[in-house]
Amino acid sequence: MVADITKHRVKNTGHLVGLGQKMIFASESDMRWLLIVFEAVIGLILVLGSRRQPFPTPSRRFGTLTLLIAFAFFIGQSAPHPVAVSGHLATLAFLGAFGIVAGVHHMMVTRREVLIAPMAGFMFCVGMTGLIIQTWPDLSLSEQWAGFFSLVILTGIQTWLVFRGLLIGRLPLAWSQAGMVALQRGQLSGSHGAIYCFEKGWDADEEHLNPMAYLALHRIYLFMQDVEEADKWLDSLVDVGGEKAVAKEWIEAIHQYLKLIDPIAAKNLPALMEEE
Repeated sequence: MVADITKHRVKNTGHLVGLGQKMIFASESDMRWLLIVFEAVIGLILVLGSRRQPFPTPSRRFGTLTLLIAFAFFIGQSAPHPVAVSGHLATLAFLGAFGIVAGVHHMMVTRREVLIAPMAGFMFCVGMTGLIIQTWPDLSLSEQWAGFFSLVILTGIQTWLVFRGLLIGRLPLAWSQAGMVALQRGQLSGSHGAIYCFEKGWDADEEHLNPMAYLALHRIYLFMQDVEEADKWLDSLVDVGGEKAVAKEWIEAIHQYLKLIDPIAAKNLPALMEEE
């Protein structure tokens, strides 16, 4: 009798545990849709956020690639045998690893954008965490501890990527470079125009960049015959050392590109001094 009661309790307990698992964990189809939405959200963040980067091409391309992969998985949902959840997770892990390498290169070496690394880090963490959870019951105790410590390390790295990229990411040099590129193209105003870029090309920790941006803005506003704005940026330039704090090659390049845009309007620029 006691044995029958025990079996009955165990059976009910197993039923409740199974029911709880069904309630906590979605079906594989729902999980696939959740991962597709996650991939699409990351892709949209990269594409839309690229507009606020000095050089939007890297993050826009990576975001477009992520959206294409999400779209391919979306189309595959209607197939008789759609890609399994493990396939989604492996794709996220691989794409995230590639994005981290490329993103850290742009964030630390070229210093042209700071968005790819943290977004790719989210993808890599989700992919690797999901793969570890899927294989968790089949792992030995030592392998489970190794997986646990791997997840802790991943969390620490991702925290650093978010902190370094999104919170304190500084791109004054890249903004100055982007401003010069816009000047070469003859684009003075508007989104990612020379004025927009040079206004972001200064930083309190990299003071040598400030006079370069101020001088460029002073010359551009003189070129556009906006004397009031030109005087404002001239005052800022004088406060940081004047034209002597700017390399002669930088001044000559700005004058050269402005003359190419409009030789007549370029006559408003001051003459280049020999000591420059």
